[in-house]
Amino acid sequence: MTTVLETLDKGTAYLTKKGIEDARRNMQLLVAHQLQCTRMDLYLRFDQPLDESDLAPLREQLKKRGEGIPLQHLLGTVEFHRREFKTDGRALIPRPETEELAEWLLKNAGLPDNPAILDMGCGSGVLGLTLAAEIPGSQVTLADVSPAALDLARENAAALELANVHFVESDLFSALGGGSYDLIVANLPYVPESDRPSLAREVTHDPDLALFGGADGLDVIRRFVPAAASHLNPGAWLALEIGIDQSAEVEQRLVAASLTGVLTLKDLSGIPRFPIARK
Repeated sequence: MTTVLETLDKGTAYLTKKGIEDARRNMQLLVAHQLQCTRMDLYLRFDQPLDESDLAPLREQLKKRGEGIPLQHLLGTVEFHRREFKTDGRALIPRPETEELAEWLLKNAGLPDNPAILDMGCGSGVLGLTLAAEIPGSQVTLADVSPAALDLARENAAALELANVHFVESDLFSALGGGSYDLIVANLPYVPESDRPSLAREVTHDPDLALFGGADGLDVIRRFVPAAASHLNPGAWLALEIGIDQSAEVEQRLVAASLTGVLTLKDLSGIPRFPIARK
C-alpha cells in the first residue's frame, strides 16, 4: 500500500509539474486535511499506509489544485490572526498582508473605550471580526455590497460566537445612515482592469466585485475616502489596504478630505500598502 511519505512525494512532484508554487507545503496541507491532523503530525506518520478511502478524495483534491483551484477553497478555511475562518468563492481569499494591518491597528490605534468600528467591504469578515474579538466592548459594523459575502461573514461570526457585530448590505455608505465611527477599515477593490490578463490562476477564483476597481484600480476608493471622512468621530482613524503604486494618489485624497497624519505603512515585502489618517 502507498504510505503517507510516498503520497507526499508523488503529490509534490505532480503539483510542481503543474506550476504550483510551494508545492510541498500545498501537498502537506492537503494530506493533513484528509487525515484530520496537523502538518507536524505527518512527520510521525510517514510510514502509515493509506487505503483507497483516503487516496481517492486526495486524488480529486490534487487534480483541482493542479488546475489552479486555490488551496484555501479546497481546505475550506484560512488562518487569520490565530483564528480559523471559513473561506470560499463568495468573497476574496484573505491575504497575509491584511493580517499585518490588523496587527498594526491593535497595537497602535489607541481606541477609546467601547469603540464603534466599521469594516467597509468586509468580504469574509476576517478584519472586522478580528477587531471585534480582540477589542473588548467594541461594536463592529461589517458592510459589503455583496449579499453572498455578508452571508459568509455571518457564518464566520457565528463560528466565533461574536455578539458585538452586525451586518449591513450597502454600496459604501448608502445604507449606513449618519452613523459615525472611531475606526473605519476598508479593503476595497483595487486591482486595475488592465491587470486582469496577468493575474495568477488562483486570484481569478475571487469574485470580480471584490477585485477590480476600474481602469487604474482606484474608482471605488475615490468614492470612499471623502464619504468615510464625514463618518469619522474626532480623533478617529481611517485605514485602507491598496495596491502597488497607488499610495501617492490615495494620500492626496486623504489630505483633500481634511484628514491629518496621513502616511502609508509598508507591508513585510516593503510595498506601501496601508494608507492611514485621522480626523
